[in-house]
Amino acid sequence: MDRCYDNPMRVLITGASGLIGSALTSELRNAGHEPVALVRRPPRNANELQWDPGGAIDGSKFNGADAVVHFAGESVGAGRWNEQRKARILNSRVQGTQTIAASMARANPKPQVLVSASANGIYGETGDKVVTEAEPPGSTFLSEVGRQWEQATRAASEASIRTVLLRTGIVLSTKGGALPRMLTPFRMGVGGRIGDGRQWMSWITLEDEVRLIMHALTNESVRGPVNAVAPNPVTNLEFTRVLGSVLHRPTLFPLPAFVVRAAFGQMGEELLLASNRAVPKAALDSGFQFRHPELRGALESVLKQS
Repeated sequence: MDRCYDNPMRVLITGASGLIGSALTSELRNAGHEPVALVRRPPRNANELQWDPGGAIDGSKFNGADAVVHFAGESVGAGRWNEQRKARILNSRVQGTQTIAASMARANPKPQVLVSASANGIYGETGDKVVTEAEPPGSTFLSEVGRQWEQATRAASEASIRTVLLRTGIVLSTKGGALPRMLTPFRMGVGGRIGDGRQWMSWITLEDEVRLIMHALTNESVRGPVNAVAPNPVTNLEFTRVLGSVLHRPTLFPLPAFVVRAAFGQMGEELLLASNRAVPKAALDSGFQFRHPELRGALESVLKQS
């Protein structure tokens, strides 16, 4: 049975300096909890602890920890993929997650909850099909990354630690992720659909992503895969139209699929052209309410904060 979180939680976070991790750290602190960053370098203050993704973690680091949120991993969109880069993407997720899960399982006392990052790329290319958490992994590289990434948490769940696998979609924020890279061409009036624009995009605002993590930390019914996406995915064409409308700019310059493939290779195929129509069944079933369920309102809110 999980602890009751009427009192402040001590939450260890990997990837705490990233887009989601930094926003979560602020939210936890504002809510009266104690976020502690797990960092690879020597700690700079009392709010940091050092860890090695490739080795065991000293069990004393978990003393007093109620939960662990694990978001460390190499970016999948930072550059064109080759075999070495794909290996780094996979290993950075699997090795670090195995270290976290196994170390949590050995700790005494154990943290009660592990919220571990995953991605809705685990489903691969799904066309127009509406995808819930019951959908099996697909057959793409990102699908295999997701499958192994999630399996790497097994030591924690086998030790009766409640484990949540957060399958995150496109996170909308002007502070990082995909949106800032879209804004420049769209604001210049040279934005447009990618390929034929029929591919589905599953998205979530950074605010709702952090709120969903908080919900997962404190709600005992949340466990296993959870699609961290808004209830209303859109096609790339619809996303393009709405973003252009919110920015009051035309969207007349499509990016052809052959250009995407030539410029980005397999990365472009899986990140920009693949269709993913995931919906947040597990989150909604657990009682979570999205603050930004519709794309127009979400983009207006996000851009207002920039």
